[in-house]
Amino acid sequence: MPSPFLESVRTELRTRRYSIKTEKVYLHWIKQFIIFNDKRHPQEMGNPEIERFLNHLAVNRQVSAATQNQALCAVIFLYRYIIQRDISNLRYSFTSREVQIPTVLSHSEAITILGNMSGKYWLIASLLYGCGMRINEALRLRIKDINFARAC
Repeated sequence: MPSPFLESVRTELRTRRYSIKTEKVYLHWIKQFIIFNDKRHPQEMGNPEIERFLNHLAVNRQVSAATQNQALCAVIFLYRYIIQRDISNLRYSFTSREVQIPTVLSHSEAITILGNMSGKYWLIASLLYGCGMRINEALRLRIKDINFARAC
């Protein structure tokens, strides 16, 4: 059975309408933060423990910049909304990712790929290519989301 403390975090996340994926990820990082600090209550901890945890993720676990930022956001959420204490003067900031130039298919390459697909996979790939949708957007698309009168 989950702890009452983590249930209060879950309730706050849902009250603030965070997505289920964000909820799971934030709960994971908050648990990891508490476990890393010998299961001490976050009320008893502050900047040194937060910085030590984030440095551990970066140096020892070698997680990506995006993962470091995710963990930082989860801990900041915990202190801001659950502990009700703002974290200031943290000697750790959001990590910037390396800028990657995306690889883009040419029109003919995209048409060739679509030409080798059929059925629902062709439809999803066509939506991704033609509309610029994200995969989750295409997978969650419903008939009522399409305006047939405007042909879009």
